[in-house]
Amino acid sequence: MKLLLDTCTFLWMVNGSPALSSRATDLCRSSDNELYVSAASAWEIVIKYAAGRLRLPGLPAEFMPAQRDAHGLAALAIDEESALQVSRLPLLHRDPFDRILVAQAIVHGMTILTPDPLVTQYPARTMW
Repeated sequence: MKLLLDTCTFLWMVNGSPALSSRATDLCRSSDNELYVSAASAWEIVIKYAAGRLRLPGLPAEFMPAQRDAHGLAALAIDEESALQVSRLPLLHRDPFDRILVAQAIVHGMTILTPDPLVTQYPARTMW
């Protein structure tokens, strides 16, 4: 299964946080799954880090690729089709990062690994 990690899921996974559910942990560890992290998550992390709302052990430009590589995650670029898919989504909330993750999951046939109840209301597959 292709799993697209929500930004919080990515951060919890790489930090070994107990906030990551046991099911999510198992899904991340299973060799049956392909794990992806979106460029949107990198963008969100950069913004929150710059605003002082996210602490990291290093700069985001070093942290993201190092953690992605260390955990065997594939990078998912933001493509035009996914960006345009955002306009077809219901306006459940205005978080642009969540909306593009949902659009990417729909376009690329992925399941979003997220604890966010708002994301689960969109027309995309989710798990937690």
